[in-house]
Amino acid sequence: MTYFEVLVEGYSDVPTIREILTRRFKLEDKVDFRIHPHKGRGRLPQDLLAQPDPRQQTLLHQLPAKLKGFSYLGENACVVVLVDLDNDDPVALMSELDSLSSKLPQFPKRVLFRLAIEETESWFIADTQAVQTAYPRAKIQKLKGIEPDAVVGAWEKLADALKLNVNSVSGTDKVEWANAIAPHMDLFQAKSPSLQAVIDGIHNELLLPESAQLQ
Repeated sequence: MTYFEVLVEGYSDVPTIREILTRRFKLEDKVDFRIHPHKGRGRLPQDLLAQPDPRQQTLLHQLPAKLKGFSYLGENACVVVLVDLDNDDPVALMSELDSLSSKLPQFPKRVLFRLAIEETESWFIADTQAVQTAYPRAKIQKLKGIEPDAVVGAWEKLADALKLNVNSVSGTDKVEWANAIAPHMDLFQAKSPSLQAVIDGIHNELLLPESAQLQ
């Protein structure tokens, strides 16, 4: 069984990732995986080998140090890194992340980089049935017709559908949305391609140790 260390941008990402690992893959929190939230996305540091600034607790700023720190993990462990695409080019961002393996002196044996396109709230607005179940009074019509993973300002669209003023939305609200919606999401035929890519990646990582033993 593969053990996972999962790095995410913030606390609002935790409920969905936990739901994937527990409901979709029957893994146990704190036993089969740990999720590590950060304080936003940030940027990779210019000097990847420098000690990270403790005042910068964003995912990308801390990522090189975290990956070096997880280099002790063996073949049966995988580090999953989930990064919001925001408005970046997906090919360029994934290339930048993949290049870390050749730029760091220590690197985990297994790392899975995945992008949430545009952000994890995009996964919610793609699954309108899950939103409707969690919030029966939501204006679901405002979400229908949005192409899955379209860069449209996903959290703002969700706030509007939930009849909230976007200027008053807080991080606590986003965590509440995730806790309410994630348990109802279809994790077997995900509506969002980037969510399905996360699920497929974890599925493949779970198969790796068994496949290796058969060789």
